[in-house]
Amino acid sequence: MKTIDCDYLVVGSGLAGLMAAYRLSPHGDVVLATKREAEESNTNYAQGGIACAVAPDDSLEAHVQDTLATGGGLCREEAVRAIVAAGPARVRELEGLGISFERVSGAAEDGPYDLGREGGHSRRRVLHAGDITGHELIRVLLEHVRDRPRIDIRENWMAIDLVTTGWLKRPGPNRCVGAYFLDRTTGEISAVRARATVLATGGAGKVYLYTSNPDVATGDGMAMAWRAGVAIHNMEFVQFHPTCLYHPEAKSFLISEALRGEGGRLVNASGESFTERYDARGSLAPRDIVARAIDDEMKRRGDPCVFLDMTGHSADFLRERFPNIYAKCLSLGIDIAHDRIPVVPAAHYCCGGVATDVDGVTSVPGLYAVGEVACTGLHGANRLASNSLLEALVGSHNVARSLVDAPPPDVAAAVAIPDWAYGDAVPSDEAVVVEHNWNEVRTAMWDYVGIVRTNKRLERALRRIRNLRQEIRQYYLSYLVTADVLELRNIAAVAEIIVRSALQRRESRGLHYTLDYPEPAPGTPGETVIQDPPGGPLAPAP
Repeated sequence: MKTIDCDYLVVGSGLAGLMAAYRLSPHGDVVLATKREAEESNTNYAQGGIACAVAPDDSLEAHVQDTLATGGGLCREEAVRAIVAAGPARVRELEGLGISFERVSGAAEDGPYDLGREGGHSRRRVLHAGDITGHELIRVLLEHVRDRPRIDIRENWMAIDLVTTGWLKRPGPNRCVGAYFLDRTTGEISAVRARATVLATGGAGKVYLYTSNPDVATGDGMAMAWRAGVAIHNMEFVQFHPTCLYHPEAKSFLISEALRGEGGRLVNASGESFTERYDARGSLAPRDIVARAIDDEMKRRGDPCVFLDMTGHSADFLRERFPNIYAKCLSLGIDIAHDRIPVVPAAHYCCGGVATDVDGVTSVPGLYAVGEVACTGLHGANRLASNSLLEALVGSHNVARSLVDAPPPDVAAAVAIPDWAYGDAVPSDEAVVVEHNWNEVRTAMWDYVGIVRTNKRLERALRRIRNLRQEIRQYYLSYLVTADVLELRNIAAVAEIIVRSALQRRESRGLHYTLDYPEPAPGTPGETVIQDPPGGPLAPAP
């Protein structure tokens, strides 16, 4: 087995991973590992933009207060203030790298921004590049990262597990020294040994049957960190985006909240606006409220979807402001200037994750986490729209700065990572089992751990998922490792963490709504914590 040495190992190539690698590369050798092509990440599909207080009528304090209000009382205020305050400088850095945010029509290059407004925001503050902001971020940043000679990009490299000194049974405190990887192209397994490992692996939307996330969002970083004994916080808070396109040919296509910011109205099949019955802010209420309103309206009426009505705008305006969404809908026979858009909620974002501070520091030395994989305390019980790219941007800057200003000891250099142990594993002749278990995990999560929960549903889900995890573990040990098995193993692990977290929270708050405890309960612990003894890689110890 080949072992690669570097100063910094970055796992993931979304906004957080690319920016961390870019900023670390002047200070050491970086391995940037990504399980598909480098362009493929949750960021690449982000439509809305970056929330940042840059308008003359806006302020950092207003952004902070909107974030705290949306977070349901569980945000860490010091984290919110630190991340929001850092936003303008980080946006200027992006512009210096070549990202062009939309300006008001006819304005000069340095004229006022054309800012969007989304749910939970008291004013317009979302910077965007058309309706493909994430795609533009990835395109420009990858150009810079590919030009850095000290960044070794490893595409189609899927992380299997973190390597820690605790798993290796070395004396002293547990520390992360790298990770094992599967080359999806060759099937070979390699190890990377690093002074610092940065998880930037994104979210876990594929844990659910219906999601706005791409196929790569299988919770890999959360699952690996959990197996390494790292603390995981607040995983019950899964945000369901209210408006995913409801069409048999539209897989995971998001209808951006920015459409509602431009006056789009949510209506039922009879054309009646209904969100005002649930919240005075109507279609621009925070996402947890709107998603529950849609879910309730669909169940009450027996309808398969609701509709977003943009017909009050001209085709010219919609084509200019939302070119990607307009074209996609039109390709499916929906002219959004004349037709209502069928939409349903879908799993979208994990507000919980690997417990970190705003610098990405985890409970295990040598391991850092940034972006959606991390839980910094910014989002609390519900994420304010477009704060996710802001957090990834600021977090990647912070982790790089902290690693450069206070370099961690190079413990990894003295650690021999053992060859991957294949044991008696053989090639699989039962791939259908993987697909069956994959569907069963995701269906159980959708049916029992969705927008509205009960203890009975959660307990049923936990029993089923634990049984499935036993089957998956046996399969993992018996057959040669494949990417499909690794992703299945990870979504099952994350599913169990979500269910266990939800069972701990005996109240309804933010994104966690349970019929058994329908009101917030004062005195309930602010954070749910899942931290288990390290399981380590399922290869025999050396």
